[in-house]
Amino acid sequence: MSNVHHIHQQSAQDELILDQASDWIAKIDRELSPLETKAFQRWMHTSPEHMKVMLEVGKMWDKLDELNRLSDVFPKSEVKSKANSHKYLAIAASLILLVSVLFLQPSLSPLHMEPQYTALTTHYKTEVGERNTIHLPDSSVLLLNTNSLVNINYNQQARVIELIQGELHIDVAHNSARPLQVIAGGKVIQAVGTAFNVEVVDDLVELIVTDGKVLVDYESNAMEIQPLSSDAIPVAKGEIINLNSALALTQSTVNKVASNDMTSKLSWRKGNLIFRGDSLAEAIKEISRYTDISFELADDEALRDIKVAGMFKTGDIAALLSMLEKSFNIEHKKVDEQTIMLSLKS
Repeated sequence: MSNVHHIHQQSAQDELILDQASDWIAKIDRELSPLETKAFQRWMHTSPEHMKVMLEVGKMWDKLDELNRLSDVFPKSEVKSKANSHKYLAIAASLILLVSVLFLQPSLSPLHMEPQYTALTTHYKTEVGERNTIHLPDSSVLLLNTNSLVNINYNQQARVIELIQGELHIDVAHNSARPLQVIAGGKVIQAVGTAFNVEVVDDLVELIVTDGKVLVDYESNAMEIQPLSSDAIPVAKGEIINLNSALALTQSTVNKVASNDMTSKLSWRKGNLIFRGDSLAEAIKEISRYTDISFELADDEALRDIKVAGMFKTGDIAALLSMLEKSFNIEHKKVDEQTIMLSLKS
């Protein structure tokens, strides 16, 4: 009888559970937070199939300590499970023991087994004023901002997303065996399990890391995973870097982002725009990304330099014009169906 235990993937649901189990073991590798511990307990209690796949994935790992940590999770469960939860906990305890035995006996450990991942080659696009949340097959969550286009290539070895235009935010599912790379403006941004925001504007790429850490390097082969060079720049949570395609990486500076600025820059994710003393010219430029309406400013330097502060709903032109009139004494005039002229009231 063969000692090789094959993971069967008969359906999309099987594949999803497999990805989730792999992700949980990877999270245990870097230690679960209290919230993640409770989430893991809930996941394990949901279905006996989860425990079964957890065992199968566990056999593929070569680190006992990650699996041993699981034994500390179940006795502390405060989750209200179904009537047969005690049965599940007993199975889980047996699962840990069995996996430990497998790794203590190398001849029984299926070291040559490789997990199978869902392949995906596609693209996503948003129109002007549109946002789209995309749940990727590895449980990563991709959010596209207005007028954005990405190409996606997921395979057995890697996860690659190419940002052609626009802006994205991605919450990356942890998987050290299959890094995720975002390619934008001739640069590659690599993460294992983190979250970050990337915007392409002409020849400039703006990267903001909202969780964890990423590495930034030159891109060489679009849509293919590539090893990073020794020049790769680390960018950590709460930091920003502007990458110019015409400049060397060494000429790019990593800076801290104030919490207020971070909130403003990422407010688009909730359909808002927040301005904190931006000039009217700057604010109108940003607002214009979310609408087909064109704004023209009267030839008045004082008008352009008016400082705008407030929160606006993206695409809500009527509310914007009303606020500009009431709070900033700025009137508007429709030049045509697609053009609005702004000027100071005389």
